[in-house]
Amino acid sequence: MSDVPVHASSHQRIPTRTHRRRVLLKLSGEVFGGGEVGVNPDVVASVARQIAPVVPEVEISIVVGGGNFFRGAELSQRGMDRTRADYMGMLGTVMNCLALQDFLEQAGVDTRVQTAIPMTQVAETYIPRRAMRHMEKGRVVIFGAGAGLPFFSTDTVAAQRALEIRADVVLIAKNGVDGVYTDDPKKNPNAQKIDRITYEEALARGLKVVDSTAFSLCMDNKLPMLVFGMEGDRTLQRAIAGEEIGTIVESAEEKAPAIAAERSATETA
Repeated sequence: MSDVPVHASSHQRIPTRTHRRRVLLKLSGEVFGGGEVGVNPDVVASVARQIAPVVPEVEISIVVGGGNFFRGAELSQRGMDRTRADYMGMLGTVMNCLALQDFLEQAGVDTRVQTAIPMTQVAETYIPRRAMRHMEKGRVVIFGAGAGLPFFSTDTVAAQRALEIRADVVLIAKNGVDGVYTDDPKKNPNAQKIDRITYEEALARGLKVVDSTAFSLCMDNKLPMLVFGMEGDRTLQRAIAGEEIGTIVESAEEKAPAIAAERSATETA
């Protein structure tokens, strides 16, 4: 049986086979601000330059956060109504989407922004089949405005969108940490990085990977997750291309064949 992934085409009843993997990349809003409020053009341009070279080989979609502008949960703690604060956060994600779209197109990448809240003058409305068709044509699709509903994090949106567009893996880009560790590496210098772990193992050990709703969605639907750090040389480009960096989090059923293959390779060597 071929290892080439199969993606159900958005315009045909019979799935078409493609050699390109389909990924969903989750970028936090802090990435766009470079640690400050607003958008840092130099940082966003750097992100775009890492994405552009792998577009011909990989079907790419992106979910962006809005933490460089607003965080609904934090605003609500300061007295603002939570639902209104969350909608403000959603608008912040759209500003990040448009910034990334601009720099990707400057890098020669055809890009579409789709939002969960209709904003027809600046973006398409989110339609999963249309998003899949864009990716089949080699376009990068950026999803904004979260889920269009309050109380949902962009981590959860990333998992949901990845499942709906039938992505092969969801890529979680982290700031300040390059994967999943046995403990918080910022507090415990003896914490060790984990290269591969199952959702069940991470849950049993109490390891914080993403928020609980996103974690459950991926675990229940056996969607692999790659957690990696933004720091380093071309880490974003390497993660999209499928290189072995960061930490793979997967279902127990997926991990078993990988372990068997590693043992076989070791025995052969």
